[in-house]
Amino acid sequence: MPLNLDDLVAIDTHVHVEIDDHGHCALPQPFLDASEKYFKAGERTPSIDRIAERYREKNIAAVIFTVDAELSTGQRRISNIDVAEGAARHDDVLIPFASIDPRRGADGVAELRELIADHGIRGLKFHPSLQAFAPNDGSAYPLLEVLAEHGLPAVFHTGQTGIGAGMPGGGGIKLRYSDPILLDDVCADFPNLNVIFAHPSVPWQDTAISIATHKANAYIDLSGWSPKYFPPQLVRAANGMLRKKVLFATDYPVIDPDRWLSDFELLDLKPEVRPLIMKQNALRVLGLGGAA
Repeated sequence: MPLNLDDLVAIDTHVHVEIDDHGHCALPQPFLDASEKYFKAGERTPSIDRIAERYREKNIAAVIFTVDAELSTGQRRISNIDVAEGAARHDDVLIPFASIDPRRGADGVAELRELIADHGIRGLKFHPSLQAFAPNDGSAYPLLEVLAEHGLPAVFHTGQTGIGAGMPGGGGIKLRYSDPILLDDVCADFPNLNVIFAHPSVPWQDTAISIATHKANAYIDLSGWSPKYFPPQLVRAANGMLRKKVLFATDYPVIDPDRWLSDFELLDLKPEVRPLIMKQNALRVLGLGGAA
């Protein structure tokens, strides 16, 4: 049964698939352990079926994806097809995105075209720090061209990351690749591509707000942080000039949706802003027929 957009109470635009149906994890265990400690996460690797069950109980849809970090970590990636097939089993609540390392080159571009044509993929997730590339270095542009051609969005991790946090040298992960200023070029070079800046972009939050204010195709998702810890300037922007540019997102399983929603209720937001953030903005950005 496909998504019933009218009945959904919200759309979580940022949910990770960390384990496949065969028990294989997307990241090496030390990275999972470090992020679990960093986030104080509970159920760290729920299956796709478990994710669907949780979100169905809440009548919330979820955008799901893995992160292709195979070339950086040596850990075999979770198949994008497995993610798509899992979402297809639960198409009343799950929306599948893919993740492809830009270093896969032409093979990655061909994979993306196939995923869109044959497997219903609705967007692409990048993690520049984990995948070790700068968003504006051109390596991801062939993938972005495919997305723009099909009217599908790109999600880029920005700011601090719990992956590698506390490990010697941060596990070799370089935060500078996730500076949102690098996405200013992407937004300018692809004006018809919706670009989602994942997470409060600490320590570059003001940069992300400036770009989202300046570029019509730049959006901010609110994943990875409990709302009670959001930078105050982000809350002010979400309540005002960026009310149509901010998206409900948790980063589940590292942030539980119950915790996120409970803390979100305590934010001092105008009543008319909450439905925009929770659902209406996502409908438009994801091309699901909504307008805000």
